[in-house]
Amino acid sequence: MEFEKSPQTYGSHQAPAHYEPGDGCLTTVVRIPVRIVVLLVVVPVRMVWDLLVVCGRAVERVLLRPLGRALAWVFEHVLTPLGLATTWLAVFIGKALFVWPWVALWRYVVVPVVTYGLVVPLVWVYRQLLTPLGHGIAWLVQQLLVAPAGRLYRRLLTPLGHGVAAGLAWLGRALFVWPWVALWRYVVVPVVKYALVVPLVWVYRQLLTPLGHGLARLLTVIGRGLVWLLTMIGRGIVWPWVALWRYVVVPVVTYGLVLPAVWIYRHILAPVGREIAAAVGVAWRIAGYISRAVGRAIKWLAWNVVGRPVRWLYQSVCTPVGHAVRDTIWRPAKKAAAEAGLAVRGALQAARETVRAAREAIWPARRDPVRLRQPVEPGVRQARTLGSTTTVPGAAADPEISLHKRG
Repeated sequence: MEFEKSPQTYGSHQAPAHYEPGDGCLTTVVRIPVRIVVLLVVVPVRMVWDLLVVCGRAVERVLLRPLGRALAWVFEHVLTPLGLATTWLAVFIGKALFVWPWVALWRYVVVPVVTYGLVVPLVWVYRQLLTPLGHGIAWLVQQLLVAPAGRLYRRLLTPLGHGVAAGLAWLGRALFVWPWVALWRYVVVPVVKYALVVPLVWVYRQLLTPLGHGLARLLTVIGRGLVWLLTMIGRGIVWPWVALWRYVVVPVVTYGLVLPAVWIYRHILAPVGREIAAAVGVAWRIAGYISRAVGRAIKWLAWNVVGRPVRWLYQSVCTPVGHAVRDTIWRPAKKAAAEAGLAVRGALQAARETVRAAREAIWPARRDPVRLRQPVEPGVRQARTLGSTTTVPGAAADPEISLHKRG
């Protein structure tokens, strides 16, 4: 139910602000019963709606938000690293199984074998054998065949070829060109022009053109007559249907269906729908006020029946018991655990120092067994400066000095 509604001014939503003109007494008489009936129908719906809204907000605040944050944390800190690790592992395994073996085979087997077993010998053979041999063969061909053939062509065949070509060209024109040109120019063209083209042109201009103009005019007159006749026949066929549509169908539909439907919509359906909508709005607001009041009553009852006893129990019983447990049990146990941890840490530190001293005493004997029999006087350790082997008297001893430098 709505516990956090903003206060509204009294009387601002008592009734719809405006009504269409023309509402008669029937509308005024029907308005109040309609609103009462609608209010009785809407109040349960509004209360159920407000209850669902409150439950939805509570579920969203208590369950959905923490669940969403938990899912986001799991996705970010668990699924994403796991997915990245799985992807990296899959890529590594895939490369190790399907890429690196073939790369190594290509790089260290195929390429060296092909390079040094095939390419290098072929290049050497080409450069050292085939190239000089080819140059020698080319020089021999140039000197023995090409040069004599060139001199023979330039000095003998070229002049002879020019004379023969000129004679053949003249003979070809005399046999195959000039007779046909003369036949076309002096026989075919005059015969066709004066025996065929000129009579056809005269017939077209003097006979066919006037005859075509007359036929075109005759066909135009006949076509206009046919069009007028078809138009009159079409009008005689269409006009009854046009008159039927204009003077029978349109008036019947207009005054028998459209105008009554418009009157019913304007004077009955629209006012009824407007009244129902206004009644639903007013009932919805009134139901909101009722739902708010019921919610406040339930809230007050729940606080006084459950909340106050629980708060009194927490403040008067649980808090003192918790403080007593903290002061008498938790803090001493925590202090004892801390002291035990310090003691264990000190014991471990002493054990580490003992092991380190024993290791430092055994190390020179492992390097030089003769020195084990010589007594060594215990001396005070002196620390060395950073980056050198000089010692500084009075400085704290460094337990990590290399044993071989200490001699």
